[in-house]
Amino acid sequence: MFVGHYSVSFAAKSIEKSIPLWLLFLAVQFIDVLWGILVLLGIEKVRIVPGITASNALDLYFMPYTHSLLGALWWSLVGFAVYKVLRSRGANTRAAALVGVAIFSHWILDFVVHRPDLGLYNDSHKMGLGLWNYPVLAFALEAILLVVGLILYLRSTVAVTKVGKFAISVFTLILLLVQLATLLGPAPATAPAQAVAALSLYFIFAAMVFWLERQRQ
Repeated sequence: MFVGHYSVSFAAKSIEKSIPLWLLFLAVQFIDVLWGILVLLGIEKVRIVPGITASNALDLYFMPYTHSLLGALWWSLVGFAVYKVLRSRGANTRAAALVGVAIFSHWILDFVVHRPDLGLYNDSHKMGLGLWNYPVLAFALEAILLVVGLILYLRSTVAVTKVGKFAISVFTLILLLVQLATLLGPAPATAPAQAVAALSLYFIFAAMVFWLERQRQ
């Protein structure tokens, strides 16, 4: 899953306005941010195997530190603790817990779409429901989740600028177009290229939403 993860960012922001939306955008992709870094370092492994799923060509055959269930739970606890400490003057326990939930939500949503490549712990007992083998359904799920999250966010905020009336909706449309491009586009040339592309998009989207959030309160 890719842009569907951001539905959790929008939903969490609608619940707790003290959490910056850009931070939630990074939180829901934090496991993948770590994955990209570890792939570039040669610690976690991915192969490009065209046809391995109908949606993408990624054979994610070794990623125990980021995408195992135990690993995801660990990083969620780390996120909770770090946010609680670094935002100690303004953060409440609910806000820190939502950051932790946002991080863990990545594994839950990945479980729905991934082939069995998500380990229970380390690299064992791999699981995944495999919705990526049904690209239309996978894209529809991402779109529905993202739109529902956006609606929750829009209902909990008001535009403070003229741009704020439509910008976040346009941004959501851009996210869906990027998702469609990844589905219909060619397979990445190499594993490092995939990692760099993913990392770039995560931080670009977070930077964009940093500006967009200022248009609504």
